[in-house]
Order: sequence, then structure tokens, then C-alpha cells
Amino acid sequence: MKVFLKAEWRKLIMVNYAIDPKVLENYLPANTELDIWKGKCYVSLIGFMFLNTRVKGIKFPFHVNFEEVNLRFYVKRNIEGEMSRRGVVFIREIVPKPILSFIANKLYKEHYVSMPMQHEWKQVEDAWKIAYKWKKEKWHSCEVQVSNELQPILEGSEEEFITEHYWGYSKLSENKTLEYRVNHPRWEIYPVNSYSIEVDFKALYGQDFELLNHQLPDSVFLAEGSEIQVFNYRNIF
Repeated sequence: MKVFLKAEWRKLIMVNYAIDPKVLENYLPANTELDIWKGKCYVSLIGFMFLNTRVKGIKFPFHVNFEEVNLRFYVKRNIEGEMSRRGVVFIREIVPKPILSFIANKLYKEHYVSMPMQHEWKQVEDAWKIAYKWKKEKWHSCEVQVSNELQPILEGSEEEFITEHYWGYSKLSENKTLEYRVNHPRWEIYPVNSYSIEVDFKALYGQDFELLNHQLPDSVFLAEGSEIQVFNYRNIF
């Protein structure tokens, strides 16, 4: 497959909630199944920066560095003679520029929407404050304060499960799915000292996700991120 997009994903706040798998049944693409970790089904709210973005090698003015916030869940696709392809499905992705939403929705059949967005990266002595904000009627936000000391992701950990998914899937119809590959090296994470999540999940993602308004996340961590590659998609039946 040819590379469609190259960029850096940096300072990824990952807020992870255990959820009843039945909530996700209508969103599950054909030929995939939910990827479960130690009996738990997860959805993750993720805020991060796209940096140095190139589409087919081209940097488009005013669309090189920008915020994204998404809500996603985890799936796998079993192929005979091959290890399971572990991937993600997006409920919705939020970016600040309408053209970004148009391209992603048109080509990759994703669920992008455009909203006003802000971010803050502030380093104070040996700590970082990282925050992402986006506006739909009111401002929503996720924020962490972390120690400025990168740590490796441990094998078999929840952090490994959340970050080590290298495929994307979009539901096209009840029997047709779009699939694409994402490459990046294994990430490192920062220890989280404190966090704040001010999000109306019902307003942003619909009635199915209102329950997240009333529960605490199972975990919150900050990944440093890296350069990434997104490859061209293909349809599977």
C-alpha cells in the first residue's frame, strides 16, 4: 500500500473508559470483532496535536499543525494464516478546519466534524501541563499535568493495549468495511499527576454515550507520540 499521509502525533492525552460492549454493537464494522482487554471493553477520548502534516508529500498552507480530539473503540480482524489485525473505529473526530473534515470523510469515510479548538502546552520546571479544548455550544476540555520524565510502556499493560493498534476501520454498510494501516514506533508515556475532564459526551457523541458523563475513567495517561504514516485504504467484504 502507498502512504497517503505523513505527520507527527504529539502529546496524546488518552482517557479510557470501560463500557458495556452492547453499546458498540451498532458501530462495529463488518468482518471485525471487539478487542477486549482482561475482560474489559474500552472507549477512549483522545486529544493530541497533528504536526508537520503532509498529504501525498505536500504541505497545505494553514493545515500543517492543528488539534484533533476523537472518541474511539478497539477491534480486531482475524485473517487465516496471519496475526489478528488490531485496530480502532472512530465514533467522531473533531478538528478545527472544515477542509480536513471534508477530505477525511470523503476519502476514508470517517466521522470528522469541525469546531473551534485550542490547545495549551506549558512546561514548568519538571512538569508539563497539556490541555485541549473544543467548542460545541460551550467549551469542552481535557487536561493533564504530568511529570517531565518519559517512561517505556510495559508489555501486557493497559497502556500497551490502548496504544498498540495499527489499523483503522470504518463501517460503510452492514457487510462492507473500509480498512487502512497506520505505522508508528512504540511510544513512551509520562506519569500523570492530575487530570480534568470537562466533556458532555451526549452533546458531542449522542445518546449512546451519555453514560460516560456519569462515570470516572479507568485510566488517564499522556503518550509523547511520534512520526506516523497513514496508508491508502481498501474496501473489504
